[in-house]
Amino acid sequence: MKKSAIIGLITIAISVGILFSLNANTDTYSNFKEASTSGKEEHVMGYWEKSMGIYYDAVKDANHFGFHMKDEKGEIREVIYNGTKPQDFEKSEKLVLIGQMKGDKFYASKILMKCPSKYNDNLVEINKDGKVDTVNQNGEKIYK
Repeated sequence: MKKSAIIGLITIAISVGILFSLNANTDTYSNFKEASTSGKEEHVMGYWEKSMGIYYDAVKDANHFGFHMKDEKGEIREVIYNGTKPQDFEKSEKLVLIGQMKGDKFYASKILMKCPSKYNDNLVEINKDGKVDTVNQNGEKIYK
């Protein structure tokens, strides 16, 4: 076998090894139970438990925000975030917390929010007269 072919095969083998090692370190979403056993930073997806309220007092401590979240498995935990309350937190549909479990509390280093779209499912249609009509997904006009 030629020397260049051997070098090429070694280069390909090293490249494949690097790709596999990078793929092994990718983060996936977990729940509170998995986060409590891992001991490392996790991404937990869930929903704000509105019935339990929030704790934020900008006068007392502007960098302390607390609330309760229900994860995808239905487990509810208290969340502590050392930062200001995110704008429009109350409007968020879904949350992704990045942080660690310590005891029975989740200490978030980041909060990512999915907020509802300001656009609805209706479409805008311009008719032949140049006027704008609002239509639904079936093409039926909506009169407001």
